[in-house]
Amino acid sequence: MGCATLGDICCGIPCCEQLFNVMKLDAGFIDRTETLFGKERFARFVKALEEEPVVSIRHNTFKQCGCAGSVAVPWAADGYYLEQRPVFTADPLFHAGCYYVQEASSMFLEQVLKQYIDTPVRMLDLCAAPGGKSTHAISQLPQGSLFVANEPMPLRAGVLAENVIKWGCPSTVVTRNEPADFAPFKDFFDIILVDAPCSGEGMFRKDARAVSMWSPGNVKTCVARQRTILSDIWGSLRPGGLLVYSTCTFNSHEDEEMVAWVRDELGAEVLPVAVSPEWGITGNLTGGNFPVYRFLPGFTRGEGFFLALLRKDGDGEVAQPRPTRSRPTPLPKACNAACSWLNTPEKYAFTVENDTIVAVPREHQTAIAALQSRLKVLHSGVAVAAVKNGHRFKIHPGKAAP
Repeated sequence: MGCATLGDICCGIPCCEQLFNVMKLDAGFIDRTETLFGKERFARFVKALEEEPVVSIRHNTFKQCGCAGSVAVPWAADGYYLEQRPVFTADPLFHAGCYYVQEASSMFLEQVLKQYIDTPVRMLDLCAAPGGKSTHAISQLPQGSLFVANEPMPLRAGVLAENVIKWGCPSTVVTRNEPADFAPFKDFFDIILVDAPCSGEGMFRKDARAVSMWSPGNVKTCVARQRTILSDIWGSLRPGGLLVYSTCTFNSHEDEEMVAWVRDELGAEVLPVAVSPEWGITGNLTGGNFPVYRFLPGFTRGEGFFLALLRKDGDGEVAQPRPTRSRPTPLPKACNAACSWLNTPEKYAFTVENDTIVAVPREHQTAIAALQSRLKVLHSGVAVAAVKNGHRFKIHPGKAAP
């Protein structure tokens, strides 16, 4: 469907006409969204799209760097809004992983983890690049948890690995795989986050490409892809485990209707997340009798975001798969001194992988070896040192495997 003329704008609101001229919003998007939101909510939403995008950061609790923000994000303990967008790439603290530039709306994941996770878990972020939600979850999970961040696309996976490495937590693994590749890991995870590829309507204010790429056909394609992704990964979630489903789009086909599909077709219970009325979060817009959480410009301070929490039917423990091939090369005796660079080396198992001395927490050694034996692993644990000629070593630069 092509773009509308001004006479076709359905709401007739002056600010909507001005926004149409600037953004060239598709008539189909305008019609669908106004119908879903209602005229009053849609008018407030349209007015907000004329404003500048919100800038926010989240501090890294693993590092004490002294960076600060101006106004706190109410649903994230370490999130802050900035009054203006600085040149982040010129800031050494940014490159050191002292903070992450993340949309405030997506920091709502913290509330799910705080309210439902109080013991160590295995968690998978299936569509994780560039790493905002991954690094956030890593900071929020109880000590002793294992976190796996996955991204299928090679370039994006490399960015994800670098961001996870900079964050500085050893109980992490970064993989580059399709959702179906996790099939051997039946009942392996306690919690899975699927931040699904979507039509990106929530990014219209900050990304002109999202506006130009929108079409009813693309929404339909996204729905089919989301169902495939969810079906492919469902077996890897243990019975009783939690699925966090999120998008950065507004339409009900990818949001409420997708949650209902998971509930009805895959077998899940939709769970509530406690929120404060002051946060301005919008609920279910389709009349459904299950809770969802919508972040709409004009109502919440941030970009568009949708989240729902579901629990898989049943009850069970995570599975303990064994590696299918031999473990990495043992550490050469000449390089044992590198182990002493860690404060508590007794807590780690050391191996050599691709001429790199790697330390992984002993409590996760078997699980990480199983992941390495079946998946494309870009990073795990802590890269301690780069080995030269089998007997010399130097501090590792912190780059992920190709």
